[in-house]
Amino acid sequence: MSMSTKKHRMNFVERYLQAGRIAAEVRESARKKYHVGSTLFEICESVEAQIRSMNGQPAFPVNTSLNEIAAHYTAEPNDATVVKEGDVLKIDIGVHIDGYIADTAVTVCYDPKYEALVKAAEAALGEAVRMARANTKASDIGRVIESTITKFGLRPIQNLSGHSLQQYTIHAGKSIPNIWTIGSSFTLVPNEAYAIEPFVTTKDGQGAVHEGKIKNIFGITSRKPVKDKEADNLLELIWSRFRTLPFALRWLTDKYDEKDLRRLVDVLIKKRNVHAYPILVEGHSRIVAQAEHTLIPTESGVNVITL
Repeated sequence: MSMSTKKHRMNFVERYLQAGRIAAEVRESARKKYHVGSTLFEICESVEAQIRSMNGQPAFPVNTSLNEIAAHYTAEPNDATVVKEGDVLKIDIGVHIDGYIADTAVTVCYDPKYEALVKAAEAALGEAVRMARANTKASDIGRVIESTITKFGLRPIQNLSGHSLQQYTIHAGKSIPNIWTIGSSFTLVPNEAYAIEPFVTTKDGQGAVHEGKIKNIFGITSRKPVKDKEADNLLELIWSRFRTLPFALRWLTDKYDEKDLRRLVDVLIKKRNVHAYPILVEGHSRIVAQAEHTLIPTESGVNVITL
């Protein structure tokens, strides 16, 4: 390996480690806080402000997915949804340094009835992380996640999975399943980042999610001008701030009023410049819990960057 390759590797690993340190600290402070009575807007804004105060950038809008919503809900501008006593709240956090992303999540729950869901997600994540090394098969990680969750008498969500990460790309093409899958499977390689994220639902859940109607997380898919001056200006602003990373409308209300923003984003969606991510809802509307870490296998072991 040349010195310059070695130096580049050190650089990008250092950025991942820095993103991971910030993400871990922010996640733990979110875990300890009492969120009942807070709005989802307040939670998202305070978590993202903490990331920025530590010299990181949010890699995507903080997901605050309640109860049967498994993923992809973030606060609308001035979202008034309040966390209630019996809610199960998943807080999914991404931090990037120069596009190198650490992705981590915690489930916060104040109802003992759902404590087992949270424990099962954390236990499955712990077992998966323990075995994740270079040359470990993704399907074997899925098998361990599934067997850990079933021991709790609960169900994994089979159509949600962990994923490889690359610079400015959250889902970089490889999936780490939450169930045992038969057939072809890739093996983890050194110096590539992976997020492992078990999702757990109750025994009477469907164990699968479907797309809901709400779409409030967006991402650029094309920078080709749409020949609408206002929409093109917004597209350039989105690119300059977020590149290909997901964004929320809340992040643009400093420059646009909400009504104009929604109109222009709709234009960009119709022209296929912007993709809208729908929320993901448990098939039988059962409660879902989630836990997540990002790790990088090395030649000799593994670096769990969000511990």
